[in-house]
Amino acid sequence: MKKPISLQVLGERIREARKVKGISQEDFALECDISPSYVGGVERGQRNPSFKVLCAFAKTLGRDVGSLTRNLPFPNENFKRHRGN
Repeated sequence: MKKPISLQVLGERIREARKVKGISQEDFALECDISPSYVGGVERGQRNPSFKVLCAFAKTLGRDVGSLTRNLPFPNENFKRHRGN
């Protein structure tokens, strides 16, 4: 199943904000108490972070969650979960 474009945009926003602050991905992960591989997955749009994780990201970046998620999700995206039988 294809990941929603909103996750990619969110990841790009987080990566850009982290780079503007001059924080490496490893240091960012350490400050957020999250594994670096998880942060990388979020930044690549491969992971869907929980609200708690988004709050940790926003706090570390000196931003609010709304600034990271503004205008997301896009209206034409489908977020229904596929459930097996």
